[in-house]
Amino acid sequence: MQVAIALFPRNTALDAVGPYEVLQRVPSIDVVFVGHRRGEVRTENGMLGLICDASFDEVPRPDVLLVPGGIGTRTLIRDEPMLDWVREAHQHTLFTTSVCTGSLILGAAGLLDGLTATTHWAAADILGSMGALYTAQRVVEHLPQRIITAAGVSSGIDMALRLVELLVDRQAAEASQLMIEYDPEPPFDSGDLGKASEATRLLALEYFTQRH
Repeated sequence: MQVAIALFPRNTALDAVGPYEVLQRVPSIDVVFVGHRRGEVRTENGMLGLICDASFDEVPRPDVLLVPGGIGTRTLIRDEPMLDWVREAHQHTLFTTSVCTGSLILGAAGLLDGLTATTHWAAADILGSMGALYTAQRVVEHLPQRIITAAGVSSGIDMALRLVELLVDRQAAEASQLMIEYDPEPPFDSGDLGKASEATRLLALEYFTQRH
C-alpha cells in the first residue's frame, strides 16, 4: 500500500514526518515523499532539508495522499500543477488527507466544498474562503468522501494512527503507537486555542509573524 506525502518549499517538517513515523512502522505500508521535482526542499525556516524521492507525475495513483502544511501552502493554493495532481490522485485514493494548512491545498483543489474541515487555528479564515466549513476539531473525517483533515502540526500523528486503523486494523494502529511510544503528557496545557491564555496566544502570533 503506497502513501504519498507531498513536499514543497517552506513546509512544516512535523506535518510530514509525524505521520511518516506512524505509517512506516506498518510493514504493509510504503511511504514515498513526492514533489514538483526530485531533490531537496527546505522547511519554512530554512533550517531543515527534506528529500523528494519522486515527482508528482511519477506517483499518479497513490493509495493515500497526505498534504502537510507550512507557510509554503499560501503559494501552492495557486499552483495548478500541484492542484491538478491532487485532483487526479484523489479520484483513485482510498483516503486523501491533510495536516495543518495542507487543508488549504485540498480546499483550493475543490475537494472540501461544503465539508467541515480543520487546519491550524491561525489559518481558519483562509480555509473558510476555500469553500470549507472550519471546525476546531483535532481530526475531521468524511469517510464517504474519503477525506480526512487534521489540525495543526502535532495532530498529524493522531490522524496517521487513525489511518492505520482504517487501512489495516486497530491492533496495527495500537502497535504503531506503542513503537513510537506516543503517550503524551505535556508539561503545559496550552496546546489548544481554547485552553491558552490571551498572553500565550499573542506571543504565539508574534513568534509566528517573526518566523514567517
